[in-house]
Amino acid sequence: MADRRSRSVSSRKQPQQARSTGLVTAILDAAVQVLAKEGAQRFTTARVAERAGVSVGSLYQYFPNKAAILFRLQSDEWRRTSEMLRGILADRTKPPPTRLRALVHAFIRSECEEAAIRVALSDAAPLYRDAPEAQEARAAGEGIVAAFMREALPKASDATRALAGELIATTLSEVGKGFSEETRSEAEIAAYADAMADMFCAYLAELARR
Repeated sequence: MADRRSRSVSSRKQPQQARSTGLVTAILDAAVQVLAKEGAQRFTTARVAERAGVSVGSLYQYFPNKAAILFRLQSDEWRRTSEMLRGILADRTKPPPTRLRALVHAFIRSECEEAAIRVALSDAAPLYRDAPEAQEARAAGEGIVAAFMREALPKASDATRALAGELIATTLSEVGKGFSEETRSEAEIAAYADAMADMFCAYLAELARR
């Protein structure tokens, strides 16, 4: 079952030439537009092909079904999020609280800027969330957070650090998603991010004192 699910969300092949790369890019750009406009429930390969200006057969050369397209969009999003996590949390030139505050601001802003596509991908998650590729992507992000927690809470137990990392990551993701579902001003984004950062930093400071 796992192998079958894995194949169902994997691309058929990787583009090797510039023309093929351009085709895949066009398909993914069209997929974003269709997903943002139609939502996960009305997302189909036919609509994506039509928006991209290609035949469904050409689309199927690279993506076997709509789940594969959605997973590619989601995996690209996970990659960007992991790069953001790593770029901010691994910067040891800054103290942990400063890094955590910067991460909260960057994440909340990103959630608001790409709210439509993120909400739609969240709705589509049942199609791919249990696939091995999805588990690997999530593990990469968890590893970055775990490394940060070891630095931020050097005297805490492994269990305490794991709980703190999970709580912050889950809260940031879920609350950020809900906050971004409405149009927000720059001032609202900054104020909300500051409040969340204050809460997280106070939580880590309290754990460090124990």
